[in-house]
Amino acid sequence: MTAILSLTGVVAGYGAGDILKGVDLTIEKGTITCLIGPNGAGKSTVLKTVSGLLHPREGTVVFDGDEISRLSPKARVQRGIVHVPQERSLFPGMTVTDNLLLGGYLIRDAAVVRSRLEQAWEAFPICRSRAGERAGSLSGGEQKQVELARTLILDPTLILLDEPSIGLDPRSRGIVFESIRTLSASGRTVLLVEQNARSGLAASDFGAVLESGRVRLEATGASLLDDPEVARLYLGAGASAAPSATPPLLAHDDEGMRR
Repeated sequence: MTAILSLTGVVAGYGAGDILKGVDLTIEKGTITCLIGPNGAGKSTVLKTVSGLLHPREGTVVFDGDEISRLSPKARVQRGIVHVPQERSLFPGMTVTDNLLLGGYLIRDAAVVRSRLEQAWEAFPICRSRAGERAGSLSGGEQKQVELARTLILDPTLILLDEPSIGLDPRSRGIVFESIRTLSASGRTVLLVEQNARSGLAASDFGAVLESGRVRLEATGASLLDDPEVARLYLGAGASAAPSATPPLLAHDDEGMRR
């Protein structure tokens, strides 16, 4: 497989405190990778370091063969990296379509925007059927689908998702993870942080466990689900528990390492 993203010895944080303390992580092109781990381990900080909201104090971030460690968030968006934050990012008083079109603010060609809007509608039918309705009238799961659809307007190579299922009921959570698989099936790479560790790993090709600002373990999502020690420490139940059951909440923030 081909690596699309590599973090090597990344040290980063906020103010005087380092949250990431030497993260080494490789993401393969066209895969879904889920970061899990305890509170404060650095999961969300990894996403911010990749998207440019934070710059590493040490180490390198390489995307598609080029080092991007010091690039601005805008420059990274232009290279194909899109970050969907944990917080709801739709404008509730605007229509679904207008919210989608905001994803094309960097694109000058109206024909390109229109073509990508059609692609978003095709991938996420809810966006077409509710196109003229205010985004605030949609359920939480429907709003998350709109946020995911909006990334397609930028035609991203790498999509970063921070807690995509937070606050959703089990049915909506299942729809959101199916939507994430839709993004991956279109050839895009997805790196997500997920508090519902079982659901996140079950939907992912790979998983990484972060702890104390370092990657402790990397393996396939299925392997991590079946690992009794991972289950005991991070999944909150035996490894045999069904991913479709309501997953236990895993604390936010994390770190991992590949077997």
